Amino acid sequence: MSLRRSAAAAALVVLTVTACGSRQAGHAESAGGASPTPEPSFSPRPKCAQPAEVPTELPSSPTPSRNGTPREENGDRPPNYAENHAYRMQAPMTAEKRARGQASARLIQKELEKVRREGGAGEYGVFPDERVAAALSRLGCGEEHGVHIGYGSYSVHTGDVCVSGRVTEDELTSKVHGAYAEPQPGTGPCVENRGGH
Repeated sequence: MSLRRSAAAAALVVLTVTACGSRQAGHAESAGGASPTPEPSFSPRPKCAQPAEVPTELPSSPTPSRNGTPREENGDRPPNYAENHAYRMQAPMTAEKRARGQASARLIQKELEKVRREGGAGEYGVFPDERVAAALSRLGCGEEHGVHIGYGSYSVHTGDVCVSGRVTEDELTSKVHGAYAEPQPGTGPCVENRGGH
């Protein structure tokens, strides 16, 4: 009986090992038997809030730290701070992505300023989420862009970077940043995780 189990286990190992190198049907190999250029393992995010013209002046990028976020001036952190907060790591941004993000942020602020001018803020000067969502949708930003709105805050992934900020009766802000490695569950890629992993 144990011989059958050993034979079955060996067959399973052979199938597993050979399956690791197999390709899906429909992927043709190029001439000479060489594999074609590998396809990305992820789908790029759809674009929204895109400027009509590509920005030509590129901003300087902050110096990144080991975990990919801008380096803090204050070095008085515990030794394992970066490892313990890796779930808050943001995707790095090139100067070109930062420039596109800043141009997108200007478009978003322009739409959100219309919401402020129309008035109608409720408790604590916060506008109804539906009005903020409608302003973002005018720029083509919807659920597929990870739009998250609540308590006067908004965040959206433009397909290049995140634009997050506040829109209330008293303030309109925006910041451009990379998507979080582990965003707050249920919010989209641009909301910082308040807990842990």
